[in-house]
Amino acid sequence: MRVPSFWIVMTLLAVSVWLIPASQAQAEEKKVVYHADFSDPRRFSAMLTSINNMITTYKSDLVEYDIRIVFVAHGIRFVTDNDLQDTPFEAGEALRERRADLSGRLQSLVDVHDVKLELCNITRAEIDLDKDELYEGVEMVQSGVVRIAELQEDDFAYLKIE
Repeated sequence: MRVPSFWIVMTLLAVSVWLIPASQAQAEEKKVVYHADFSDPRRFSAMLTSINNMITTYKSDLVEYDIRIVFVAHGIRFVTDNDLQDTPFEAGEALRERRADLSGRLQSLVDVHDVKLELCNITRAEIDLDKDELYEGVEMVQSGVVRIAELQEDDFAYLKIE
């Protein structure tokens, strides 16, 4: 017996309507902000690893994402090659030894995975660091902690590596 095309169309329509909520749940963009206000290069490395793992998972699950790192206070050390001598944020030997690796990994997250970097302008102005000395892709925000609060109001999950 031949099924009328009307019933085939109606069945397909019903199935597609039933599947839409499941696909929309997967398609919802995941938003995460990482707070980098510390000086420890080991901790920064752990944060970069965490972000990379998150991106790998999201991409394998076909999930869109928006990941930001907001740098405040000592975090400024990770967005410049300047050693920040004679400032409260001066780079130590451990950072100088690992800087090339850390900056390369950070730049890869920006260039390949579109992670966004935001730096507290209060921190930058406090030590009078020229904006030209920041890594490519670092955007200034008026206040890092205010920016984090704004992102949380916009449904960003907050993460800080300890």
